[in-house]
Amino acid sequence: MSAGTQDPQDPRLGTEVVHRRYVSHAEAHYAGALVDGAWGLGLFGDVATELCIVTDGDEGLFASYDDVQFRSPVRAGDVVEARGTLTRVGRRSRRIEFALLVVARGEATPDRDSAARVLPQPLVATTAVGTVVVPPVPPHV
Repeated sequence: MSAGTQDPQDPRLGTEVVHRRYVSHAEAHYAGALVDGAWGLGLFGDVATELCIVTDGDEGLFASYDDVQFRSPVRAGDVVEARGTLTRVGRRSRRIEFALLVVARGEATPDRDSAARVLPQPLVATTAVGTVVVPPVPPHV
């Protein structure tokens, strides 16, 4: 993306998409009911797809990730929120900042296997920056 293609007045800048999801025990593959980091990246792909549909009327195509950071664990029984915010618009490329937040956590007790609580502050589990591309706008007929 060249600096000349960025329009600071582009109304699409700052557009945000949020998906919430319960983390099923079927997603946990590691001791301690841990979920692999790639699962969260898959959610970012879904968020990016919706963001492209909202801003460009096309599903777009994920081109790359930059600066992926796994900051805290995601476990089965969590409720997570995947967020994507459009931060740069090029002619055909779009830069998106992502965050995966744990907003609720399962906390089984001897008396209640299904106990859980909403966290007072969300935990940042994963952050990333991604680039998607969209097809060129067809010429007007």
